[in-house]
Amino acid sequence: MRVILAEDSTLLRVGLARLLVEENHEVLAAVGDGDSLVQAVEAAAEANLPDVIVVDVRMPPTHTDEGIRAALTIRSRWPSVGVLVLSQYVEKAYATELITSEQDGVGYLLKDRVMRVEEFLAALERVGAGGVAFDPDMVRQLLARTTHTDPLSQLTKREQEVLAAMAEGHTNPSIAEQLFISQSAVEKHINSIFDKFALNHVTGYSRRVLAILRYLGT
Repeated sequence: MRVILAEDSTLLRVGLARLLVEENHEVLAAVGDGDSLVQAVEAAAEANLPDVIVVDVRMPPTHTDEGIRAALTIRSRWPSVGVLVLSQYVEKAYATELITSEQDGVGYLLKDRVMRVEEFLAALERVGAGGVAFDPDMVRQLLARTTHTDPLSQLTKREQEVLAAMAEGHTNPSIAEQLFISQSAVEKHINSIFDKFALNHVTGYSRRVLAILRYLGT
């Protein structure tokens, strides 16, 4: 895959670039701020866009939201580019804003997850292929914030587990293996989720993505 990195920590930026090259990915650029990220994608667009950008949420000069704002700009101008966001903390508003752009190929990982190389690379591959990849710890924290008024309160515990796995980017076979249930049981739970979220008759945009959006927006 063709990748552009945006991370203000030189050590992490260089380490990620080296890792990706070793895994036979092409690193088009590795930059340290949001403006440089947009410029790098713009320059690459003249030849061939990157498949994925990997971007930190907080970057210079204010270290607040420069990275995510750059990512949103890129999603608006080049919607085919996948976005994998890295963050030190769970920043729910940013995650929700990014994925509600209604484009495929998005992920949100806590930086601790990057140290787990296989998980990071798997998430990158999913995003590059147009899927989603959300950090399990982030999913659990969002789930813990639900109340009796939330849509998730309609779901059984098993349905919540299935939806959490969907939000992490797992396929049905992967969910079945993770939860030690059959694929047909996974499909049954997913259909029940769609029914409870009133998504069974939705056409066009993916019901699976809409269910995840409902989950992350709760």
